[in-house]
Amino acid sequence: MIGVGRTVFSGTKLEDFKVEVLGVLRNVIGPKRSLILARLDGGPLAKTGVIAGMSGSPVYIDGRLMGAVSYALGQFSTEPIAGITPIAEMIDATAMTAPTPGTRPVSLSWPASPRELLDIWARDLGRARAFVDDASQALLLSGASSDLGRMGAMLRPIAVPMVTSGFDASVIAPFSAAFTAAGFVPVSSASAQQAPSAASAGGRRTLAPGDAVGVALLTGDFELGATGTVTHVDGDRVYAFGHPLYNLGPTEFPMTTAEVQVVLPSLMSSSKLASFGDVVGTVQQDRATAIAGRLGPGPSLIPVSITLNSDRGPSRSFSFGIVRDFTFTPLLTYLAVANVLTSYERGAGPASYAIRGTASIRSQDPIAFEDIFTGEQPLAGAAAYVAGPLTALLKNSSEPVIVDRIALTIDAAEQQRSARIERVWLDTTRPRAGRDAIVYVALRGSRGEELVKQIPIQLPANATGSLQLLVADAARTSADDRRDSRGADLQRVPQLIRTFNRARRNNRLYVRLTSSDSGAIVNGEPMAALPPSVLAVLEADRNSGTVGSLRSVTRGEWELALDVAVSGSRQLTLSLDQP
Repeated sequence: MIGVGRTVFSGTKLEDFKVEVLGVLRNVIGPKRSLILARLDGGPLAKTGVIAGMSGSPVYIDGRLMGAVSYALGQFSTEPIAGITPIAEMIDATAMTAPTPGTRPVSLSWPASPRELLDIWARDLGRARAFVDDASQALLLSGASSDLGRMGAMLRPIAVPMVTSGFDASVIAPFSAAFTAAGFVPVSSASAQQAPSAASAGGRRTLAPGDAVGVALLTGDFELGATGTVTHVDGDRVYAFGHPLYNLGPTEFPMTTAEVQVVLPSLMSSSKLASFGDVVGTVQQDRATAIAGRLGPGPSLIPVSITLNSDRGPSRSFSFGIVRDFTFTPLLTYLAVANVLTSYERGAGPASYAIRGTASIRSQDPIAFEDIFTGEQPLAGAAAYVAGPLTALLKNSSEPVIVDRIALTIDAAEQQRSARIERVWLDTTRPRAGRDAIVYVALRGSRGEELVKQIPIQLPANATGSLQLLVADAARTSADDRRDSRGADLQRVPQLIRTFNRARRNNRLYVRLTSSDSGAIVNGEPMAALPPSVLAVLEADRNSGTVGSLRSVTRGEWELALDVAVSGSRQLTLSLDQP
């Protein structure tokens, strides 16, 4: 059978290409999906092969819609052989309704490391799957060629251009492998010129079969999203791609018009370079055989603002919107923070970034950001500090989380702002119970200068014998906190927010006074100085996993905020005299 396909090779002009049907394959395992194999011809296809961005290009036989160009023969193919997803399967799959997909909670350190987050996001992004894994799995329904089964095993979803605008290439580079494995081709593009549109003339531009279409994930001062082709428009219902974006199920992503700037030919994988246009609807379904949505208003995005105060230039402000999704919200927030710092601060040499701000969570306390990151490569740590709690919250399994707004201020300096704890002493050699005392802390700065800080404390009136006085940085104090919070329920949203807001900061000196005691940790809460009878009851319930042993009790905690990142720890043993 001979048909005609439709797509955009340049600008917004629809062009036809020839389609010669070679046969039909059906995968006899799993969902038993069918795929039509065809040879394409026309336009630049003889030189480019199947082009990334053609996903969803409609194919017609005798004027009737057959399906969408959606699969290609891997890389370095010598002719444009494509797989076509039948339109019936696209409509059936996206007609299914389902609740918002669940997610698996993650365990993160505080602050989360960039490596932890990248591993989580890479798992979420997944990989582009072949139509079949082996030629023997494909049942040939029609077609004379004995090579069709082998071709079925070579077919992969056509790569989707991941368009970025306003991003430094080095920011995307660490994620390129994950994007590529998921079937994306990262490409850089300029923002579209805001030319007069149908909307400004009193109408509204819509989409037609063969038009370029965008799925915007981040909009504003920088942009990121995917582009493909519209397959079918039924009233206000739009079907596109012919394969999944990420197979996320129900989604709420902005659907935009798109303009193809140029086709980039490549022996490995040609692609369309496109830019996003107006938001014309919402992508509501992301399924195995298509994405689908409705024309009309776009979805609600999370407004994000970042103010950068640099010690070498004027203050700059950035604003953008991020989609609501348990993977893309924290991932794109990470990329945005990293992009601001990479674009306006130096990429090598010592630097310091002090971050403060909030993430407003609906019906919950806000997340409070306030910390400093310094050293030779502090950028990744600063970006992960913001993205970490968002990842943990949005991937919790106990209740949905709605982020209303994220506002950040970053103070940047081209110097290392750090100090190490060297010595600790009290203002008296005979500390007395119930009396005030002053802890002196000597620190050594990054340039060799000595800093001496004073922290007033009060010694407990009912304490006797020896006490341990620990002056430490955030890392050591956090390790003690984790030991003392065993059994805490960190899946509940309020507990997660409290845990993060109480997390130790790099720009703090922490003082903790402890004494030996017998007690228990119940649901993450320490209970000290318990009578033996109570301890016996709690010990009997230890198998529940919510009860742990407590060998010391905290008699007092104090902290001192500094304008540098602190490292190290020192400990004193105090023998208290009675007052």
